[in-house]
Amino acid sequence: MLKSKIILLAGFLALCLWAEVRSAPLEKDQADPFEGIDFYKLFNNPEGRLNIASRLTTVDRIEEHGYPAEYHEVTTEDGYIIGLFRIPYSHNLQNQDEVRPIAFIQHGLFSSSDGWPNLGPNDALPFLLSDAGYDVWLGNARGNTYSRQHTTLFTSHPSFWRFSWHEIGYYDIAAAIDYCLSTENGLKQKEKAIHYVGHSQGTTVFFTLMSMRPEYNDKIKTAHMLAPVTFMNHMADWLVSTLAPYLGHHNTYSELFCSQEFLPYNDFVLALFFNTCRPNSVVGQFCDGILYDGSDESRYNTTASALNAQVHPAGVSTDQILHYMQEQQSGHFRQFDFGTKKNLKYYGADVPPDYPTEKITCNMHLWYADNDEMASVEDVLRVAETLPNKVMHHMDDPLWDHNDFAMNWEVRKYINDPIIAIMNEYENPTN
Repeated sequence: MLKSKIILLAGFLALCLWAEVRSAPLEKDQADPFEGIDFYKLFNNPEGRLNIASRLTTVDRIEEHGYPAEYHEVTTEDGYIIGLFRIPYSHNLQNQDEVRPIAFIQHGLFSSSDGWPNLGPNDALPFLLSDAGYDVWLGNARGNTYSRQHTTLFTSHPSFWRFSWHEIGYYDIAAAIDYCLSTENGLKQKEKAIHYVGHSQGTTVFFTLMSMRPEYNDKIKTAHMLAPVTFMNHMADWLVSTLAPYLGHHNTYSELFCSQEFLPYNDFVLALFFNTCRPNSVVGQFCDGILYDGSDESRYNTTASALNAQVHPAGVSTDQILHYMQEQQSGHFRQFDFGTKKNLKYYGADVPPDYPTEKITCNMHLWYADNDEMASVEDVLRVAETLPNKVMHHMDDPLWDHNDFAMNWEVRKYINDPIIAIMNEYENPTN
């Protein structure tokens, strides 16, 4: 759930601190403590070499509140194996023998399914949906903590990381939806459509799938886009605006940065963040104020923020970042730019084609805010104009930002309960 700029800043800062320590002069006859260590392998080792604390999976985070939890693996059309988590029924309702509508929730960039349960049973959307009678599924994008397998490729192979959020939408979300719908749901009955909720990148991938494979619109009952990210040329995030002129074009910078894992979830990376943000660190106040929003006027659930810090970043491909940079520079919502030569090969044109969002016909709800640096009002309204069946939900709070959609103290009141009410109205219309 953490903003991409925070992850980038924290990672850059941590690596700079390591570089400073690494370059410090040694005393005479003092052995180099880093001699013989392959830091590249350590950085990219998902198991890690350092042990900070025992890890809890999404199943653990669900079960610790008394809810049943399942883990499922789904193979996509292009060979990636993605992990899905499920709350099949509510232990409070004991409705396991009843037909339950399906609700699917998809995380944002740098995140995973781990982030959703951390607000606890009174506020977290998965638990609220379960207690409202829904069969709840939590998705994971390829390359993150729970989706690091492939039928033929290992994560050490560069080809594993040659994907952007385009492939996540086109393949991963499609496979996840089909799998959920193929799973028996009480009384051995299968649903024909689902409710979808996505945050940030979880919205981008949904727009991608529904526009590129419009037949999937029939498999959606209601769709809820929290901080929708499509067009990005009005975004106010300074880090993206600073880096995009360099990384948002096909050039030497983007070539060096492309198709590799970025900030994976392992103990080495967590140790860097831990030591960088320890209480007596010179940047400790920065971490408290920004990473964990520990100010006296905190808008976020700080307990949940601390739990999120244990499992983020979850790992992404650098191509996902490059694709967003390209969107910011081009002013288009379009497919990945490989450069003129490859574009001609893949698309038959010099530039990538735009996503035909006018083909998205499902019942779409857009939740947006004035203070969102990642999804500006202008950009949200621009994509909304192309959608034939949308409902706009503008946040009245002038301070509501990108992360508030997931972590605000009152997210249940302003986001989660209204979403469930809309779903309930669909399932049981009053008219």
